[in-house]
Amino acid sequence: MPSATPADVLARRRQLMLDGDADGFADLFAPDAVIEFSFHGPPGTPARLAGREAIREYSRQVMASPLRLEEYEVTELHQTQDPEVVITEMQATATITTTGRAITATSLQVLRIRDGHIVLFRDFADPRVLDDVIGEPRQ
Repeated sequence: MPSATPADVLARRRQLMLDGDADGFADLFAPDAVIEFSFHGPPGTPARLAGREAIREYSRQVMASPLRLEEYEVTELHQTQDPEVVITEMQATATITTTGRAITATSLQVLRIRDGHIVLFRDFADPRVLDDVIGEPRQ
């Protein structure tokens, strides 16, 4: 998708995530892409994924988990001075199918998108939201 704008790529990413299409999601990334999770998630969650195939494997695991994404929206899209770099404000709504507990999470994401593929994705989400849903809520 060489002529895809960052907004096009993000719209495609949203639909693939809602569809639970881990392979399609991974294919949005360049072969040497990197995902960085700035605030580590639950134990065992990697802080960094390097390469499309590592992203594919991780995405398959997440999409096979009891976390069911119901909505995933870019609430704000900020273009930087570098035309390849965008900053998104995201909001996601999901349910843990094993408990029925629901979450709404927000996140800031910095993405470098080149020639229609994500080459760098930095996620700044608070992992405590997921911890609280999977485990016991924090006091």
